[in-house]
Amino acid sequence: MELFVIISLLIILSAVYSYINARFIKLPGTIGVIAIAIVGSIGIIITNKLNPALAKHLTELAHSIDFSRTVLNIMLGFLLFATAFRIDTAKLKQYFRPVLVLSTVGVLLSTAIFGCLMYYVTQLLDLNVPLLYCLTFGALVSPTDPVAVSAIIKESKLPKNLETIVSGESLFNDGIGLVLFITLLEITDAGVKNTDFNKAFVMFVQEVFGGIALGAFTGYLAFRLMRSITDFQTIVLVSFALVMGISVISTYWHLSIPLAVVTAGLFAGSRSINIDKNERSHQELESFWELVDEMLNTILFVMIGLQMINIPAIDNYWLIGSVAIVILLMARWLSIMLPITFLRRSLNVNYGSINIMTWAGVRGGISIALALTLPASAHKGIILSATYFIVIFSIIVQGLTLNKVINAWYGDKS
Repeated sequence: MELFVIISLLIILSAVYSYINARFIKLPGTIGVIAIAIVGSIGIIITNKLNPALAKHLTELAHSIDFSRTVLNIMLGFLLFATAFRIDTAKLKQYFRPVLVLSTVGVLLSTAIFGCLMYYVTQLLDLNVPLLYCLTFGALVSPTDPVAVSAIIKESKLPKNLETIVSGESLFNDGIGLVLFITLLEITDAGVKNTDFNKAFVMFVQEVFGGIALGAFTGYLAFRLMRSITDFQTIVLVSFALVMGISVISTYWHLSIPLAVVTAGLFAGSRSINIDKNERSHQELESFWELVDEMLNTILFVMIGLQMINIPAIDNYWLIGSVAIVILLMARWLSIMLPITFLRRSLNVNYGSINIMTWAGVRGGISIALALTLPASAHKGIILSATYFIVIFSIIVQGLTLNKVINAWYGDKS
């Protein structure tokens, strides 16, 4: 299927699903779109079995999309920059220490806890997934997805301090999780005995700190360029060039694209680019990137729904997926609780807020994209199916009930 046809069908589907949700179902935007997309994919699967000719084009569309490459190499940079550019940097600085700890130590703890628990569960279910595969599985589902998180919590009643922590954590833990996933995947492929751990450590440091350095330099440079002009079209082009340039450079230099783009967004958006008080370039640029964010979000969630057609059929997938959800929630809770024990004063929250932060930790398309990059093996189908269960549960169930969890703890203050 030609690229133009793929893009056209995706945009048409996104428009149709958005209209159906806005006109009839009226669920929160992203949740409604993905729910309709899943129902649509189930319909395609059924139709494909009864009359393949009727579902031919949409089935081809689902198979034609390189989901991993599209999300990780193209869409992710724009989505992360849009979120980072518009985040309240003053509040982020206030809670930077807990955000940093939760996005690094928290991801490592969650990966280890999830991987070990999943390993023992797969042994009990006689699936015999090796520990390294379970840890790799943990690395791809432990980071919260900044795209899904920002789409859901902006419509929730999450307290401002927790909203800043959850949003900031999701921006940074995505990059850490991606680097951790790549490292564990290489160890899994090579085997523990054949792995050069010094080389793996150097690669980890290069990806993380190199990405941050690149983002800081290019973000500050873009800020100075945008501040020196008033032509809005050129300002938009500079911001677009910033994201695309970082993606290209990071790919060739083996740096973390998420960390580089997030850092650049924070540097470019932390101060106003307005030359004088009557100029509104910064506000207009924020509005532009908000629109880009919302449109790409919709297309991404339609793509997630379509990927259901490509999910492999395995025995007991309901059981495996359900168990993975429970284990991940436990790992998320523990990975927050342990750092909070040492950061209670910095966080300015009590232990009850752990439940809210756990439930607000939404997973999205990045986890599915990483799962799809796993090399072919007897265990890939299990991990991919369970990842899909986690993402759908996370977006729909956690997304729809987040306000109820918040109100149950703080009381309905509306």
